[in-house]
Amino acid sequence: MNYTCEDGHDLKLYQHLIYAVTYTVILVPGLVGNVLALWVFRAYIRETKKAIVFMINLALADLLQVLSLPLRIYYYLNDTWPFGRFLCMFCFYLKYVNMYASIYFLVCISVRRCSLVIHPLKYSSNKQRFDLCFCTAGWIIVCLGCLPFLLLRQGPGKSLCFSELPIVKLTVPAGVAIIVLAELLGFILPLTVVLTCSWRTAVSLRGKSRRLQHSAEKRKALKMVLYCTLVFLICFAPYHLTFPLHFLVKFNGVENCIFRDVIFKCHPVALCLASLNSCLDPIMHYFTTEEFKRRLSLHEIPENLKLFSQPRRARLVLPKSSEGA
Repeated sequence: MNYTCEDGHDLKLYQHLIYAVTYTVILVPGLVGNVLALWVFRAYIRETKKAIVFMINLALADLLQVLSLPLRIYYYLNDTWPFGRFLCMFCFYLKYVNMYASIYFLVCISVRRCSLVIHPLKYSSNKQRFDLCFCTAGWIIVCLGCLPFLLLRQGPGKSLCFSELPIVKLTVPAGVAIIVLAELLGFILPLTVVLTCSWRTAVSLRGKSRRLQHSAEKRKALKMVLYCTLVFLICFAPYHLTFPLHFLVKFNGVENCIFRDVIFKCHPVALCLASLNSCLDPIMHYFTTEEFKRRLSLHEIPENLKLFSQPRRARLVLPKSSEGA
C-alpha cells in the first residue's frame, strides 16, 4: 500500500487485531449453529415446502466459510502464512463466495416465502425440483462471478495473504466496470428484491384472511422475510458502502490522508460484519421456523438423536387383529 499518511505498521496491527478477534468470536457459534441447521434440515426436508432447500444451501455456504476461519485466525495472529499459495488463494476466494452465495440464497428464501403467502396453491412437488435447479445455478453464477476478486490479487509473496495480497493494476474503465457490476448485481438488485418481498408480504398480511391459520402463516413468512432484510442491512450494506471507496483508495485514486485512513479503518470492520452472517443465519432459522425450534427442544432432541443413530428402515404396518380372533 503506497501511502504515507498513517504509519503502515500501526494500521496493519489494527487490521490484524480486528480480523483475529472477530473471526475468533464467530468461529464456535458459526460452526455449531450451521452444523445443527444441517442436522435438523436433514430430517425436515421432506416435511415442508417452505424454502427448505435454500436454507440448506445457505447453511452449507456459511459452514464452508467457518471452516476456513482457523487458518485466517492463525495468519492474523502470527503475521505469516506457511500453508502455500493455493490454500491462501482458495480461502481468500471462499470468503467472497460465501458472502454472495448467502446474498443469493437469502433472496431465494424471501421470494419463496413471499410467493407461498401470496399464491399458496401454486406450489407443487415439482417446484422443489426447480428449487434444486435454482440452487445449482446460483452456485455456478456466484463462483464465476467471484473469480474477478481472485484474479485481481497476485499470489502471496514472503508469507503474505488475504488483505495484504497486492492488487493487479487495472485501467480506470475496467475498475469502474467491476465496481458497478459488483454493487448492482451483488447488492442493490438483491436488496431491492428482498425489500419488495417484505412489502408484498406485509400488504398480504393486512388483507382479510378467510382462516386464522392463514394469518398466522403470513406472520411467520413476514418474520422470515424481515429477518432476511435485517441480515442484508447489518452484514452486507456496510461492506458494499465501503467497497467502492476502498477499491479507489487501493489504486491511489484519493490523496487526502484523513479520508484514506478512515477508509482503511472502516473497511475491515465492514468486512467482519459481512462474515457475521455465518452466526446470524442459524439464529434466523431458529426464530422464524417452528419446526427448527421443535427439533431443538429438550423434548425432541432425544428422539432426534435416536433417529439419526439408527439406520432408517421401512415400517411394516400390520392390521389390528380383532378381539377373540
